[in-house]
Amino acid sequence: MDFQADAIDRVIKNAIQVVENSKYQMFEILEAARDELASLNQELQYVMKETIETLQKVDQLELNYRRSRVRLTEVSRDFVRYKEDDIRQAYEKATQLQLDVMIYREKEMYLKARRDELQKRVRNVENSVERAESIGSQMGVVLEYLSGELGQVTRIIETAKNRQLIGLKIILAQEEERKRIAREIHDGPAQLLANLVLRTEIVERMMVKQEFKMVQDEILDLKGQVRSSLEEMRKVIFNLRPMALDDLGLIPTMRKYVHDFEEKTKIRTIFETRGKEHRLSSAMEAAIYRLVQEALSNAAKHAYPTYVVVEITYQAQLVKIVVQDNGLGFKVELLEQKSKDHFGLIGMRERVELLEGRMELESAENQGTKIVIHIPTNVEKGKE
Repeated sequence: MDFQADAIDRVIKNAIQVVENSKYQMFEILEAARDELASLNQELQYVMKETIETLQKVDQLELNYRRSRVRLTEVSRDFVRYKEDDIRQAYEKATQLQLDVMIYREKEMYLKARRDELQKRVRNVENSVERAESIGSQMGVVLEYLSGELGQVTRIIETAKNRQLIGLKIILAQEEERKRIAREIHDGPAQLLANLVLRTEIVERMMVKQEFKMVQDEILDLKGQVRSSLEEMRKVIFNLRPMALDDLGLIPTMRKYVHDFEEKTKIRTIFETRGKEHRLSSAMEAAIYRLVQEALSNAAKHAYPTYVVVEITYQAQLVKIVVQDNGLGFKVELLEQKSKDHFGLIGMRERVELLEGRMELESAENQGTKIVIHIPTNVEKGKE
C-alpha cells in the first residue's frame, strides 16, 4: 500500500505541475482578452458618441439644405429683385450643402457599420473571457483537490473515492450558477438599461426640436421598456430562490409555480399531494423544488405535451416525486449516450444521487414520459 501511495503521490505532483503551468497560461490568455475587451469598449464608446454627433450634424445639414432650396427657388423666380450673382450664390450654396449632406450620410453609414462590427467583436471577446474564466475556475478546483495531503488521498481511495467527485461537482455547480446569473443580468436588465440611456438621448434631441408628439410617443415606449426591465429583474430574483419557499413551505410554492407554468406554456398541469404534509429542511425543500422545476422545463422544451401530472407523496422517511406527461417520449437507452437533448435529465439524476436518492425513468417514443424520484428524508441532517 505504501508503494501505491508513493506512485499516486508522484502522479499527483506531476499533474499539479501541469495544471499550474496550464493555469498560468490560461491567466495570461484571460488578461490579454480582458485588455482587448477594455480597448474595444473604449473604441465602441467613442464610435457611438461620434455616431450621435454625426446624426445631429446630418439633421442640421438637411434642414439647411431644405432652406437653401427654398432660397434658390425664390431668387430664381424673381428676376426684378435679384441679380444673376444672387442666383449663382444661392445655387452654389445649395450645391455645397447637398454635397455636405451626402458626405455626412456616408460617414453616418460607416460609423453605424463600425459600431455594429465593434459590438459583435465585444460579444465574441466577452464569450472568450467567460470561457477562460470557467476553465480557470475548474483548474483551481482541480488544484485544490490535487494539493491535498497524500494521507488524505490514500484514505479517500481506500474508503470513499466518489466523495471527492461529489465535492467537485458541488463547487463546479456553484461556479456555473454564478455564471448563469451574471449572463442573465448582462443579457436581460443590463441590455435594456443601456438601451434606455440611448433612447433618453433621442428624447433630449426631440425636445430641442420641440417635436412634442414624438417625445410623448417615445416616453410611452420608454415606460414599457422600464416595465420589461423590472419584470426581468423579478425573474432573476425569483430564479435565485422563491421567497415563498421559506415563508410558506414547499407545497404552496409548488402550487404557485405549477399555476404559473400552466399559464405560461398553456399545458394542462395537475398538481397532487399524498400523505401527511410536513416541513422539511430548507435545503431539502429547495432541492425538491428545483427537481420538479427542471422536470417541467424539460417536458415543455422537448416533449411538447398537452398535459402534465405532478404528484408529491410524503412517507415516514421518504418523499416520492412523480412527474408524468403525454408528450413525444424517447428511447431511455439514449440517455446513457449523454445526448445534448438529455442534459437536463442527466443533471437531475446526478442531483438525486447527491441526495442519496434514486430516479427511475419510463418512456417510449410517442407514449410520454414518467419520472419517479425517491428521496430519503432521514439523512438530510447529515447532508446539511
